[in-house]
Amino acid sequence: MTRRTLLWLDPDEGPTALPDPTTAMSYPNGLLAAGGALTPEWLLGAYRRGIFPWYSAGEPILWWSPDPRAVFDPVKFTPSKSLRQSIRNRGYVTELNRDFAAVIRACAGPRLGANGTWITDEMIAAYEALHALGHAHSVETWLDGELVGGLYGVRLDGVFFGESMFSRARDASKVALARLVAEARTTGICLIDCQMPTEHLTSLGAETVRRPAFLARLQEAFARP
Repeated sequence: MTRRTLLWLDPDEGPTALPDPTTAMSYPNGLLAAGGALTPEWLLGAYRRGIFPWYSAGEPILWWSPDPRAVFDPVKFTPSKSLRQSIRNRGYVTELNRDFAAVIRACAGPRLGANGTWITDEMIAAYEALHALGHAHSVETWLDGELVGGLYGVRLDGVFFGESMFSRARDASKVALARLVAEARTTGICLIDCQMPTEHLTSLGAETVRRPAFLARLQEAFARP
């Protein structure tokens, strides 16, 4: 079931006002609602239902649940030969949550071929608040004391919801992803959500799953000890 009109959310209602993700629009793919708020309550409530915020400066908060969805299964992830060589030979050091603020700001920085960023000051403040509460995390790649790559996202139980990544050196973001997978395997994370499928994610081994299957896997992951 999809809707043809956009639902507007009252920020005072709380995240329970978010509609069923299966009612998201087909075009734009996954657009579900607008409005609401970026408080920890709203964000955590959205993630638990397979919904995330994504919008540009000057727009209202937009909530999404695309179909299909890109995910990594930590058990199935296999780094390429070139990535294994980068991990071994380039002198990279990976850290967790050493500098979350620097990572999210680097992800918000200018990118080749892109105009502007969806990681606005409002989004940065929202995820820094989640980080302070222990829900948002960064995985970082360092070289000679300099931050050269990394990613950040939100962890809820057995799921890591990846938000964005950046790289300033060869394979630096991929090295951070490999560290995230290693952590997932040892800490009970059984699903890494990548949101929108892209060629880049597919090249790294991401799977594409339809929304019903994704939502089912989400609930299975939440149900694990």
